[in-house]
Amino acid sequence: MEVKALILAGYGINCENETAYCFRKAGAQAEIVHLRDLLSMERGLLDYHILAFPGGFSFGDDIASGKVLANKFKVSLFDDLVELVRSGGLVIGICNGFQVLVKMGLLPGFHGDYGAQKVTLTFNDSGKFEDRWVHLRVENSKCIFTKGIKRMYLPVRHAEGKFFTSQNVLEKLNKNHQVVMRYISPEGGKAIYPWNPNGSLEDIAGICDETGRVFGLMPHPEAFNHYTNHPRWRREKIRESGMKIFENAVKYIKENF
Repeated sequence: MEVKALILAGYGINCENETAYCFRKAGAQAEIVHLRDLLSMERGLLDYHILAFPGGFSFGDDIASGKVLANKFKVSLFDDLVELVRSGGLVIGICNGFQVLVKMGLLPGFHGDYGAQKVTLTFNDSGKFEDRWVHLRVENSKCIFTKGIKRMYLPVRHAEGKFFTSQNVLEKLNKNHQVVMRYISPEGGKAIYPWNPNGSLEDIAGICDETGRVFGLMPHPEAFNHYTNHPRWRREKIRESGMKIFENAVKYIKENF
């Protein structure tokens, strides 16, 4: 079957081309769609199997990163977004896209409640924009996108990436296996700065909803889509990339629709 992925663009989003490239490389028909075309109903979310919120600086990070775009969706597109999820579709939010998902309440989505914000991504403890590569441990979670992945090495680039929430929500995320990945040291141990680049609680770098079909992460898998994207590719010959995340998504849709 033909897997259709909508890659959101416009108003400060700036990673749509790389994200679309990864979905196409994974076998999907990926279409870059401007937000105005969704708001004007020239395009419909329910015409696609996968929705991607790429990284960038939507609406200039006014108010807070991702907040304005989250409100746009909450007011005008939320019913279709929730229907896409409940009908079996996939949603991924990367960096700014992750910020959008948590601020509209789509994540963590406890008990199918996709409207209440329970977590946030706030200013880095370092007080500055962090642009570096990080090591990640992929947890045994419900996430469709990370099946078969144990560790990853991906770039981050953000100023508001600190995962923060209440102790009660943290406990629920862990109990429900909704923590998808954590920052770790190069040796695989506890991450301290700079390996946890933002001070995220419990080193959390990504979470999913209870279905495993909505996934948000701060690192950029689309920025490591080929081994030559790695800064030391000539010396270390690293072959693993972020492509497995996109391949898993396309495979899931092909097998479940």
